[in-house]
Formats: sequence, structure tokens, C-alpha cells
Amino acid sequence: MKPATAAGGPRDPQAYLRNNRELWERWTPLKAASAQYDLEGFRSGGSRMRALERTEVGEVRGRSLLHLQCHVGVDTLSWARLGARVTGVDFSAEGVAAARSLAADIDPSAIFVEADVLTLPDHLDGVFDIVYTSHGVLGWLPDLCRWAEVVAHFTAPGGFVYVFEGHPAGWMLDNQVQAPELRPRYSYFGEPEPLAYEYRSPIAVPDQQVPGVEYVWGHSLGDVVSALAAAGMRMDFLHEWPFAAWRLLPFMTQDADGWWRLPDGLPDMPLSFSLRASKPCADPST
Repeated sequence: MKPATAAGGPRDPQAYLRNNRELWERWTPLKAASAQYDLEGFRSGGSRMRALERTEVGEVRGRSLLHLQCHVGVDTLSWARLGARVTGVDFSAEGVAAARSLAADIDPSAIFVEADVLTLPDHLDGVFDIVYTSHGVLGWLPDLCRWAEVVAHFTAPGGFVYVFEGHPAGWMLDNQVQAPELRPRYSYFGEPEPLAYEYRSPIAVPDQQVPGVEYVWGHSLGDVVSALAAAGMRMDFLHEWPFAAWRLLPFMTQDADGWWRLPDGLPDMPLSFSLRASKPCADPST
């Protein structure tokens, strides 16, 4: 990945989203077929949901769960294996096709919907006990207020949304620095125009890498919390963590639980956050 640059003059956000969708349509078949994703291994059993997320979400058996921006459905179907009745949503047709193929072998009752999250009410009916989203997805969205409205729309009264995401403080850091040094490069606060990254598909095999430009919007932690509050969601908790779900910086190392951490000698800083926000019941006495 090359350092990000400003995307340039005013442009319709839909143009950026179309570019990102086209990029993921090219990337997803390569990722789904890769040893890195090991979808065949996942078919044979197990859950790839980390213990921390399972603990914070709680018991899901028999509960309905909507997974926003689900990619190829591995996390969605991990929740299904833990007993949830799952629906996954992604804007990539290739991602949804891969998820449906997995579901045919793992949980045929799982539903996968091809749709932009911000227009999801036009494509899906019903409400859910749990709305779930995680691991590097909010930056693909230009409008967090609309996202929060969609979350609230699909959360059943008494239900909740759970978010596990990269911390905006971590996104500030220069990910081109090879030495163990924390060097701020990007603004903490989001701008109307996204950052443009020159990027190659995250597959280890060089001849399978597909170059492209992805557009990513920055959102502060205050943006996320305030958007959910404005949509009527009530914050249950907000936790900040000194580790990430992926290798955010080249010199990070992976621990036994699969989290990526800074090396010894560097100060701890928030690299991820998790939050849960509930939708109040219509009748306060219930």
C-alpha cells in the first residue's frame, strides 16, 4: 500500500463507492481461493470468532443476527455455528456469491443479501436481536449518520448493535515506517473527501495481486458514538484496546489469540475499540 493522498476536488460519493465496489469484485475471487482465507478449512468446522467478541456479544443461540459488510461470510457463519440465525449483507456480488456457497455447506438457512449498507432498508425487511459489524469496515462508508440510522432501523427494541473496529488513533499512524516507531501521518478527524490509497490486493502470491485505488473515509470515535446516539441508540459500553485485528503496522507481532500488538519498548495506545449500543424498548416498563 502506498501512502494515502487526498482524493482531489469535489466528487459524488457514489463515484467513489462504485470504484471501491469494482475493486472488491476483482479482489474477492482471489482472496476466496487463497490459502490465506482457507475457506475449505472453514467448511470442515470451527468458528473464527475471537473469544473477546464472543464474550462481549454474549449468548447468541436462537437469536437473530444481522452482519453488515460481511464480505465472504466467514464471520457471519461463525456466529451461525454458535447458534445464531444469521443474515449477512455486502455490496460485492462476488462476496455474496462466496458467502452463499459457504452457507450451502454450513448453514443453508443463512441469508446473504447484496446491497449497499446505506440503502439496505430498500432491500431487506424485518428487525434483528443483534446487529454486528467489525474489522476495518466503517472507513468504506461516507456517511456515518446514515449508517447509524440503518443500524437503528434494523435493531429490534431491546436489541443491540455491536461494533469491533480499528481505532481512529491507529489510522493516524504512518504504515510505511519499517522501524518500530509511532509516527503520525494522517488527520484523526474525517474530511468530506476520502483518502486515496494505491493498493494491491492483500494476497501473498505476487502474480495474483491486482493493483487499484481504494477510497477510505476517516471517522473519529466521537463521530461513531454521536451518530449512534443521534439515531436513538443507548450506549452500553465503549472499550479501547491496545491491539488490532490485522497487521496495522509492519513491525507488529501476532499473539496467541490472533491479535496484532506493538513490540516491547513502544507505549501502549488504542488500536481497536469495541462498543455495544442498545435500542430502548418502546414501552419503558418492558
